[in-house]
Amino acid sequence: MHLSAFTVQQRRAFAAGLVCLVMLLILWRHHGRSASAASLQVAPLVPKRAPRAASSLLVVDIAGAVRQPGLVRVPHGARVADAIARAGGFASSALREAVNLAAPVADGQQVLVPARGSPGPTAAAGTGASASGGRVSLSTASAEQLDALPGVGPVTAQKIVAYRQQHGPFTSVEGLDAISGIGPSRIADLKGLVVP
Repeated sequence: MHLSAFTVQQRRAFAAGLVCLVMLLILWRHHGRSASAASLQVAPLVPKRAPRAASSLLVVDIAGAVRQPGLVRVPHGARVADAIARAGGFASSALREAVNLAAPVADGQQVLVPARGSPGPTAAAGTGASASGGRVSLSTASAEQLDALPGVGPVTAQKIVAYRQQHGPFTSVEGLDAISGIGPSRIADLKGLVVP
């Protein structure tokens, strides 16, 4: 009777061991599949950023008393000082105080650096000034010239340049009303100083 009880215990131990072995085998196979699946996963390819295209640069015409007049390319947010530096800097004859170096530049803008003894930018042809009375032309003036007008800061000057690039030349001084930040009182102040 003692022998048969031992045999039953052996059978139970054997059955328990067999169950543990099967469980270990299942865990091992499951873990092996997970590990192999994880090892086979490929990290997604991350595209490299393309270098900034040349079209993202502004093209500015630097004319007058600079060392290398002509077209220069400057990044967005550049100032007149940056554009003049790209043109080699001021020539020795430059009238530096006639240029607002802090004014932002716009794509397609011309910056004229006058020489000492030459007419200032408001009287030079093709720089945004009218031949009569030196009034500034809203349709052709640079952002720098517009910024020099009373009550017009660099932000408003850029808005005027952007507006005419999008809508064409001004046909009247009252057309400034379409630009945010310019109201009837500002237009009245500018009437004797600007022409369409």
